Amino acid sequence: MAVVTPRVFVSHLAGIAVFDPNGDQVGRLRDLVALLRVGARPPRLLGLVVEVISRRRIFLPMTRVTGMESGQIITTGVINMRRFEQRATETLVFGELLDRRVLLVETGEEVAVLDIGITQLPARRDWEIEKVFVRKGKGGALRRKGETLTVEWSAVTGFSREEHGQGAESLLATLEQLRPADLAGVLHHLSPKRRAEVAAALDDDRLADVMEELPGDDQVEILGKLKDERAADILEAMDPDDAADLLSDLPEEATERLLTLMRPEEAADVRRLMSYEERTAGGLMTTEPIVLRPDATVAYALARVRDPDLSPALAAQVYVCRPPDETPTGKYLGLVHFQRLLRDPPFALVSSIADTDLPPLPPDTPLSEVTSYLAAYNMVAAPVVDESGALLGAVTVDDVLDHLLPEDWREAELHGPEAAGLTDTEPLGKAANGR
Repeated sequence: MAVVTPRVFVSHLAGIAVFDPNGDQVGRLRDLVALLRVGARPPRLLGLVVEVISRRRIFLPMTRVTGMESGQIITTGVINMRRFEQRATETLVFGELLDRRVLLVETGEEVAVLDIGITQLPARRDWEIEKVFVRKGKGGALRRKGETLTVEWSAVTGFSREEHGQGAESLLATLEQLRPADLAGVLHHLSPKRRAEVAAALDDDRLADVMEELPGDDQVEILGKLKDERAADILEAMDPDDAADLLSDLPEEATERLLTLMRPEEAADVRRLMSYEERTAGGLMTTEPIVLRPDATVAYALARVRDPDLSPALAAQVYVCRPPDETPTGKYLGLVHFQRLLRDPPFALVSSIADTDLPPLPPDTPLSEVTSYLAAYNMVAAPVVDESGALLGAVTVDDVLDHLLPEDWREAELHGPEAAGLTDTEPLGKAANGR
């Protein structure tokens, strides 16, 4: 059976209400923010511009949008209230794409853009621009005569600012095609000024992914050149263990200032990690493993494992615990590897198939013993449990490798700036630091 993905035309979204999960209105949609990409690749939606009750316009990332249907938008309820500032790499759908004159690739005929169709990618929260509704003939969108048709994004050309002498989007779109580790290699070889410009132009989630792959000195340098509010956003988007490592390299005053700006629940996880010695299970662990209650089914566990935002190591197994479900949890009962999930019926309870014999690690377990544990039991992740039996987090093999490799391993040349077509002299345009 084909997977049906939701599609919405943006004309139906203009001015609609935005609600939190409790049904309280937080504002109204005023625009959508897109990232144009190289060639015919559909643009990715980064987020929404929402006008809140105070008339302030703020940015709402698409990762915090849970639904766009029935004339309303539902969010996770976690909203950053800082004023929206458009970055050099961003394009406003209402403000810059609608009513634009573009060309049909096949015929070269000029058309006017009347509407934009967006679609959500299967099994993900990511949204892309998929369709373009256009009218043939001269004149703008107000012209009522002329044939109209809906075409794929790749069937039209003329949207990028570079084709209108407005910027360097294709250059930055090239960077988007790189894996975070490869983009980190590019940034490492740039001058500090150029590195700061590129970092400022990346969206928060992308920059957070890249920061996790950079050497510590580069992390500290980039974070120090961001406004405190955005620096806190980047730390929230990073894995808690990576954020804790980065904050440990900052002066105590700066660390406390940034932790205060972070959301309380995010800051609490990071503070907890910073309380452990760096080269111990507690210092290495992430506080965001997949935690399930004993009455969860195999089908539900598999749905959680499929989350594309999870690293392969975290998706390799689930941890069965009594409530609460967030770390530190209630009593830890055992774990289930995803291979076992694939072998058992969907209706089976995870508590009935959990491995209860594998001993968990105390948080003060030294790195050498963590390494031996993973090797002895052929594991890619290990549970970390405190004296009361609560699950604190999980140590993954990638974090262990980070500490086993030489300290300067990240500085080994991966790809220089030339690999991405990026130099220290090519202009990026003015990059805003508002988010």
